[in-house]
Amino acid sequence: MIDFKTLGEALNPNTGRAAVADIAKELQQINQAAQPTPPAYKVPAKLLSKGTTNAKTAKNTLETYILYMAPATQNSSGADLCPFRSEGCTAACLYTAGRGKFNSVKNSRINKADYFTQDRRTFTAQLALELKAINKRMQKKGERAAIRLNGTTDIDQIHNLKRLAGLDVFQLESLVFYDYTKNPHKVKRYQGTPYVLTFSRAEDNEPQALELLQRGALVSAVFLDSLPDTWRGYKVIDGDASDDLMLTAYKDAKPGAGIVIGLKAKGDAKKDTSGFVITEHLNTGANV
Repeated sequence: MIDFKTLGEALNPNTGRAAVADIAKELQQINQAAQPTPPAYKVPAKLLSKGTTNAKTAKNTLETYILYMAPATQNSSGADLCPFRSEGCTAACLYTAGRGKFNSVKNSRINKADYFTQDRRTFTAQLALELKAINKRMQKKGERAAIRLNGTTDIDQIHNLKRLAGLDVFQLESLVFYDYTKNPHKVKRYQGTPYVLTFSRAEDNEPQALELLQRGALVSAVFLDSLPDTWRGYKVIDGDASDDLMLTAYKDAKPGAGIVIGLKAKGDAKKDTSGFVITEHLNTGANV
């Protein structure tokens, strides 16, 4: 413990008591200002949540684990964890759907987002340890688990794990990875790898969605009330049937014949007027 009065006297031996007290007070203020600000987060016991906590992922064939963090800029740093989001996507975000409506869950997700943005290396090291543990457990069971690293964000965690933790997740043979993304470059980067991505169509990225469908990729699209049989000439399948549907659907997608994963509008998305939710099929019939 620093004795600021003694330090003040040592620096100014011929100064009166009052002046020394002022110097000591000033030194103490300088010291307090120099102290590192305590982090705005607490390191959580676990980063990954079991898929059984989500109504949709509970339908998955494989045991599933998901990383949920507060999306967009809902963190203390103001960092955008959904850099390709559109206005319609932001307004219709399912971040607060299901368990996300509870304050305890919201706070937990904000805490994880703060942890990620403020100490990315430690966060990624913890994530790597959890993935290795799940892989080891699944190996013993002789089964595979599905992993979504972006339950409510859009970050290249596969790249982060390799760069910051030295983990090539494709070497974890008992795990399969899948995600939704609005980043077209990410879809192209990982096409043909074990990381299965579905591009999320929005009101401002339809040209990219059509380009990726032509390349044989998976594209999700949100429809009001019902799903058409086709969209822009591409087959539509029911993406609400299970969250890991893309893990089998991608095998049927081929160049020139990508597949649309149709999702029905939920919550605030039903009120969308931006074009994020597709409505034209309601007037044109089963094919759009």
